[in-house]
Amino acid sequence: MSDRTEFRDLASPEEAHETIADLDVGGGTETVALDEARGRVLAERLEATIDVPGFDRAGMDGYAVRARDTVGAGEANPVELELAGAVHAGENPDVTVEAGTTVEISTGAVLPEGADAVVKVERTDQPDEGTVAIRTAVTPSQNVMLAGADIAAGERALGPGTEITAREIGLLSALGVADVSVRAPPRVGIVSTGDELVRPGEDLDHRAGQIYDVNTHTIAAGVEEAGGEAVTYPHVGDDLDELERVLRQAAEECDLVLSSGSTSASTVDVIYRVVEDLGDLLLHGVAVKPGKPMLVGRFAEAAYVGLPGYPVSALTIFRTFVAPAIREAAGLPEGRTATITGRMAVRERFEQGRLRYMPVGLVEGGSRTEPDSRAAAPRESGAGETLVYPVDKGSGATTSLTAADGVVAMEPDTNELSSGERVEVQLFSPSVRIPTLVGCGEDDPALSRLLDQVERPRYLADGSRAGVRRLEDGITDVAALSGPIEPPSDATEVGSWTREWGLLVPEGNPDAVEGLDSLVAADLSFVNRPRDSGLRATFDAALAHLDTENAADEISGYERAARAHESPARMVARGDVDAGLGLRVSAEKLGLGFVSLGSETVRVVAAEDRAGKPGVEALATAIDDETVFESLAGYEP
Repeated sequence: MSDRTEFRDLASPEEAHETIADLDVGGGTETVALDEARGRVLAERLEATIDVPGFDRAGMDGYAVRARDTVGAGEANPVELELAGAVHAGENPDVTVEAGTTVEISTGAVLPEGADAVVKVERTDQPDEGTVAIRTAVTPSQNVMLAGADIAAGERALGPGTEITAREIGLLSALGVADVSVRAPPRVGIVSTGDELVRPGEDLDHRAGQIYDVNTHTIAAGVEEAGGEAVTYPHVGDDLDELERVLRQAAEECDLVLSSGSTSASTVDVIYRVVEDLGDLLLHGVAVKPGKPMLVGRFAEAAYVGLPGYPVSALTIFRTFVAPAIREAAGLPEGRTATITGRMAVRERFEQGRLRYMPVGLVEGGSRTEPDSRAAAPRESGAGETLVYPVDKGSGATTSLTAADGVVAMEPDTNELSSGERVEVQLFSPSVRIPTLVGCGEDDPALSRLLDQVERPRYLADGSRAGVRRLEDGITDVAALSGPIEPPSDATEVGSWTREWGLLVPEGNPDAVEGLDSLVAADLSFVNRPRDSGLRATFDAALAHLDTENAADEISGYERAARAHESPARMVARGDVDAGLGLRVSAEKLGLGFVSLGSETVRVVAAEDRAGKPGVEALATAIDDETVFESLAGYEP
């Protein structure tokens, strides 16, 4: 009668997945130099500490002007301005644009004092050496890349879990980041067992039943592909003491130990007994073929998985059950194919004549049919269908790439992609996955922290009005709106909170600013938020209640806009302006004075047909938790 131990009750594949997922196979975090960061995964949120660009700069060659001096200019009636000098890229301007003057400027050059727009050189003439004829009118900020237009100080640059590719390296370089905190790859020890095994390269005795050790190398390659660090150990025979010694050594040196062979119920397969002696045997046998004899346990602070001895079975079990756990510990996503097909969420038009690679983002659509104001026909998107939307913040903006998933190649003879048109997206890498949540709207520090609790979110902090537009276009799942900006009538509220807003002033409030009246009455320089900002709408509503008629016209700098919520605070801290529109949380962060003007509500709303998406539900859960708001000055859930 043979002494054979039967398998314990076979676990279901689901139970095996859950058991392995519950093991701690993570390698922790470590800090690496930027040059060593490619392919690694960020361990924590990274916020911009500087504005990029750090100054208002010309977007093209031309002439820096005061926009008001070009009013009425046209081909038939050009406006002539006195040429006061020139500014080139890399120079500190030593000239000021006064009324009736202009300055020649190069692409990328610092916009000189007094100027607020650039006229492209093609729309000008120079009738004589000291005069420039302007043949078109421009508006403030036209052809100018404002400070922080690419990314602004205090803005969420990259979130935890972001895989660092060449695109992210570019953004990190632009921000001056030299070292980053990344997920450390889990160290995975690999031990093959069996008296019959011989390492490749050594002599093989077929008569003795010897075979080459295949599993050590194939599993090590699989570990590296999954994002782990493979540590191989010499194979051991079926000797209990030697097996225990090698496994103990591997457990002390690694986060996860993988063995192959010696996992069946035979009396010669003793590894499960070693595991029981060293720690806990959690699972022995899985109802799957191939790969039934699998072990799961833990010992000596390490997780353990025993793989079958046959190479095909070992690799199958590894890929099915173990590789996902390693990828999860390393922070790496499950890979997708290099191309994906989807439908355009909105119509996109552009000039013919050149091959164009359009950066695009991907979002899982809902199921609705509604007219697109920019499309010739109604837009249709099926439930769960992949929608494609253009992502383009300008050729000089590195964030155009980090906000995109791939490109759509447009042929030279094509000038339009219709809403609903099927397109093929070339993904930036096979590991690209569609975000679980795509949002747009107000730039808000609480929301930035809430997004940390959502897997693979993408958020475009373009302002509340832009959030409404993108939600109506079907590009985003959610919009964050503040102040009096109203959501679309069919939107569903996900959550809300309030934040205290007011005037940011230098520490000690040297100008004795008391409120909005001080901005109007005193000769103070001011910086506002962009027109799409909900906070600016709140500010405008407050101005409307002043006794002063056209109060905005009396504020020096009312039209000067800083992109992100923290940008005005940083301008005040640098002494660039006397006061700025902002939040109490920004004032406390930078040690500024703050004149409170009240509180405004921030509402997160979702497209009706996408409220049930996992990413939207995760964001709602994070908002309901209220923990984030407790850590921010001036916030209330």
